[in-house]
Amino acid sequence: MYKKINLKDKEIADLIEKENIRQEANIELIASENYVSEDVLRAAGSCLTNKYGEGYPGQRYYGGCEYVDEIEKIAQERAKKLFNVEYVNVQPYSGSVANAAVYMALLEPNDTVLALELSNGGHLSHGYKISFSGKFYKPAFYYLNDEGKLDYDEILKVAKEVKPKMIICGYSAYSQIIDFKKFREIANAVGAYLFADISHISGLIIAKLHPSPSEYADVIMTTTHKTLRGTRGAIIMTNDAEIYKKINKAVFPGYQGGPLFHQIAAKAVSFYEALQPEFIEYQNQLLKNSKAFCQTFINKNVKIVSGLTQNHLFIIDVKQSYGLTGKEAEEILGNINITVNKNTIPHDTEKPTVASGIRLGTAAMTSRGFKEDEFIIMANLIDKALREPQNEILHNVIRKEIAKLSNAFPTGKPYLIS
Repeated sequence: MYKKINLKDKEIADLIEKENIRQEANIELIASENYVSEDVLRAAGSCLTNKYGEGYPGQRYYGGCEYVDEIEKIAQERAKKLFNVEYVNVQPYSGSVANAAVYMALLEPNDTVLALELSNGGHLSHGYKISFSGKFYKPAFYYLNDEGKLDYDEILKVAKEVKPKMIICGYSAYSQIIDFKKFREIANAVGAYLFADISHISGLIIAKLHPSPSEYADVIMTTTHKTLRGTRGAIIMTNDAEIYKKINKAVFPGYQGGPLFHQIAAKAVSFYEALQPEFIEYQNQLLKNSKAFCQTFINKNVKIVSGLTQNHLFIIDVKQSYGLTGKEAEEILGNINITVNKNTIPHDTEKPTVASGIRLGTAAMTSRGFKEDEFIIMANLIDKALREPQNEILHNVIRKEIAKLSNAFPTGKPYLIS
C-alpha cells in the first residue's frame, strides 16, 4: 500500500520509511490497530490539513468553511446510518478525548462513575487513578467473575451500593458479548446515565455480529481505527437532543479547538467503506479468524481469559501458560516480528507496565487477507516461541515462517475493499 516517501527532510523521511518496512514485515496482532485503505490515507493527507474552523457546520468562527461544512455533515449522516442513531459529533481527536467530553457533558467533578476495573478489561479513561477520569471524578468498579465474564447481578448489586451518576459498558480487553439491555436495566434501577464505549467492537456491531447499544445507551462513543478500520479519531453518538447539545459544548469549546478536517474527511471515507457489502464480509471473516485463532491456543491447554472469544480479540494468561510476564512475551514475539501488546489480567499481581497477559487481535491481519488457516499457523508459531523462549535456533526458523507469511499477505489494499 505504502509508496516510498520523498521528503526534503531526510531524517523524518527515513524514519517513516522504516515504519513502512516494519508494518510490511511484521505480523500485526495488536487489537487496537488496523490498515486503512488508500482512499482513507489520501483524505487524511489532503489539503484539508490547511483549514481551520472552530465550531460546527453553519456556525463557524472562521470564514471559508463552505466545503468543510459539507464534509462534516456527510460524515455525520453516514455515521447515523451505520449505527442507527439520531445525532453524531464527528470532531473528537481520540477515544480518550471523546470520553472526557462525555464526562464533562453528563457529570460534575467528583460524581461517581461505575466501570469495569482496568486489569479486568476496562480502559484508562474509565476511572484509572492516573487518568483524568480517576483524578476529577469518583471511580467505582465492577469485576469479572471467576469465569472471566460479566456478572450482571453482581454489577447491579455494586451499582445499588455506590449509586453512580454514570455507568460505563464497553471495554478495552473483553472478549465476550455485552448485554446492553441488562446494562440499561441496571442504569434505570439506580437512576444513572448509561455510556457505551464500543471502540473495539463497532465494526462487529455494524455487521450485526454483536448487539448494538443504540436502543439502550444514553451516549455511545467509538474510535474509528479499530474494527471500524478508519483513520485515527473518534465519534460520539446519542438519540437524545438535549444530551447532544451538551456533548457538542463539551467537545467544543470544552475540550477541543478547531476540528481536524483532514481526519473528519478520512472518517467520512471510512464510513462510506463501512456501508459497503464488502465490509460485512470482512467482519464475518474477522470473527471466524478470531475464533479459530483462540481455539488453537485452547487446544494446547493455554489459559484464555473468559474462554473462547466472541469478538476480534482475546487475552492469554502467559504467566500461567508459559511462566512468562506479559512484557517478556511481548518482547519475545517482537523479536520474531510478531507485534502484540502486554495486558493485565483479572487479579493480576504484576503492574500494568509488566502485566501477566498478552492481548491478541485479528482485525489487522484479516485486512491483509489472513483466513482461518493462517491464524492457526500463527497460534502454533506463537505457542512454540513462548514455550522455548531461549531457543534461538527455533526462533530463527519461526522468523523465516513469519517472513513467508508477511510476503504472501502484503499490506496492499485492505481485504475486500474495491
